[in-house]
Amino acid sequence: MSGPIRRWRRPVAVATALLVAVAAGVVVVGDDPPPRRVVAHFTRAVGVYPGSDVRVLGVRVGEVVAVTPRGRTVEVAMRYDPGIEIPADAQALIVPPSVVSDRYVQLTPAYAGGATLDDDAEIPLARTAVPMEIDDIYQALDEFNRLLGPQGANRDGALSDLVSTGRANLEGNGQNLHDTLDGLSRSLTVLSEGRQDVFGTVVNLQRFTTALARSDTQVRAFNRQLADVAEQLAGQRDELAAALRNLATALDKVTVFVRQNRSTLTSNVAALREITGVLVRQQRAVIDILDVAPLALSNLNLAYNPRSGTLDTRDNLMGPYDPAAFACSLLVDQVPAAQVPAKCTALAQTLHARGLPLTDQLRKLLKLPPGAPATGGSPPDDPSISSPGASIPDPAPGGSGITSDPTLGGILRGTR
Repeated sequence: MSGPIRRWRRPVAVATALLVAVAAGVVVVGDDPPPRRVVAHFTRAVGVYPGSDVRVLGVRVGEVVAVTPRGRTVEVAMRYDPGIEIPADAQALIVPPSVVSDRYVQLTPAYAGGATLDDDAEIPLARTAVPMEIDDIYQALDEFNRLLGPQGANRDGALSDLVSTGRANLEGNGQNLHDTLDGLSRSLTVLSEGRQDVFGTVVNLQRFTTALARSDTQVRAFNRQLADVAEQLAGQRDELAAALRNLATALDKVTVFVRQNRSTLTSNVAALREITGVLVRQQRAVIDILDVAPLALSNLNLAYNPRSGTLDTRDNLMGPYDPAAFACSLLVDQVPAAQVPAKCTALAQTLHARGLPLTDQLRKLLKLPPGAPATGGSPPDDPSISSPGASIPDPAPGGSGITSDPTLGGILRGTR
């Protein structure tokens, strides 16, 4: 009996182990959350079936559960891993097949934060896209050919004329077309090599526009002022037109005058050139005259005596120098030094010894450096060497009573 009992116990043990394993699986499966569902609406779902992949960034996260036509749209029900978060505004795209994969549904974009897609959510038609089918391409090409055919654009031969005209224009111009394309290629190469300069120009232009934007107030003020000037010119357009007409008339008369008097004008300009040359050469003298003339006119005004109607003057042409010194100075300028009389040298020595004024010529006789003109000094004891610039002393009390004013006006006025 032990043999059958042992054989019967073995299947029971195996069944018990299977039950325990199934129970453990049920417990484990019962702890995982169920997959999430989402429904997307497409215009068509060619090549998409239950079991097709649902992917995010090309990674499979679920599968298609059902594909159901809904009138003009197709409803595709999908489920995906509950651990994968999908953005609330996700889109559903049907990706065409590649060499290694069939068509699948792509949920995009990948989740990067924010609200997530709810369970059993729906993606509307506006957020879905399907690939273009080969039939659509054929249909588009067929439609294009039909529009260009004899029942379309070429109904009146326009397309044929276009082709014929293009052929006629291009015929014999192959080399020119080649040169044009070659030049264009070289131009693009130059632009490519100088892209730094181009970008620098664009940057500088951007800085210029930025500076203009920052100076918007000044630019607007300038535009307003320019508008005001333009308005004023517009208001005075009649006067400006008259002025331009008068100017044209004057220029015409000037042209006629110049043409008729060309030789005279030429001689006058030449004479003016000579006068200008003289003025340039005598610049120092002209400057001296301009400096002295106002003082001379002022002195002349002050010399006028309204009582007698005369000019009261006191001649002192030789300044602080006596006649002998003046004469010797003239001799020194006119004759060689060996011919200057010895009396002039003696005069110069006497004046220098007594500290009296010396002209530059007399100083030259004594080999003295030139000096500034003296304003006078004490007269010498010798009455023959007197200063002509000395004033005449007043008469002693009880004298003749003649005025001490030696000027012409004083002489004319007589005694007081």
